[in-house]
Amino acid sequence: MPLLSVPKEVAVGTAMLGVAFVTGMLAGKRYPSLLFGTPSGMMGKNSPLRRYILDHSLREHPILKKLRLLTADLPWGRMMVSCEQAQLMANLVKLIKAKKVIEVGVFTGYNALNMALVLPDNGRVVACDINEDYAKVGKPLWKEAGVDHKIDLRIKPAIQTLDELLANGEAETFDFAFIDADKENYNEYYEKCLRLIKKGGIIAIDNVFWNGKVLNPRKGDLAAQTIHRLNEKLLRDARVNISMLPMGDGVTLAFKL
Repeated sequence: MPLLSVPKEVAVGTAMLGVAFVTGMLAGKRYPSLLFGTPSGMMGKNSPLRRYILDHSLREHPILKKLRLLTADLPWGRMMVSCEQAQLMANLVKLIKAKKVIEVGVFTGYNALNMALVLPDNGRVVACDINEDYAKVGKPLWKEAGVDHKIDLRIKPAIQTLDELLANGEAETFDFAFIDADKENYNEYYEKCLRLIKKGGIIAIDNVFWNGKVLNPRKGDLAAQTIHRLNEKLLRDARVNISMLPMGDGVTLAFKL
């Protein structure tokens, strides 16, 4: 299907992200650490280049910053999506004028809050997780930001929530989905979200590099194997256009045709 058969905003966004991907790959050839950075590499967590990127691109709401800092102090704080990646997700949600969003994997809710802030007042994020303890960190800040009414937190296995949405007749009514949960179920999450997303909508899939382990998945590493198989599947999936971006631990954007 031609790219112009989707809404103009999505076509423009796809083209821009394609340029971003090529630029990232070219940079990665010259500076390999741009793709798989470590703290000692050019794009490590505390590298001067990453600091420059944040200083010259991050527009973080004060309450988002508060939640990010609270999350960073938790034992599993590193699980949080990077702030620059969350900002991209929010920008995409705003670009396509989304009203209904799915998030598979909430953690403390930084990304859910970021997207809720740009949704219209009648917008909704269906936020799926199995652990309410971490979500309790973010919930007071959702309220402080005035967007708690937009975040529909569902504490149960995400597959169950997605099946309930489908059973309730909500197929092809969502605009955007973000997948960042247990990697072993990534294919199932993708397939169910694809049914729930309308044509012209976007599915963002996080951790598609899996710390570089997708290059040579070990026999016993089910997560790396699953992500690698999904990456190969997405390349050939005629139902979507895709861009795989070297941001964070890798994120693939699938634009439903």
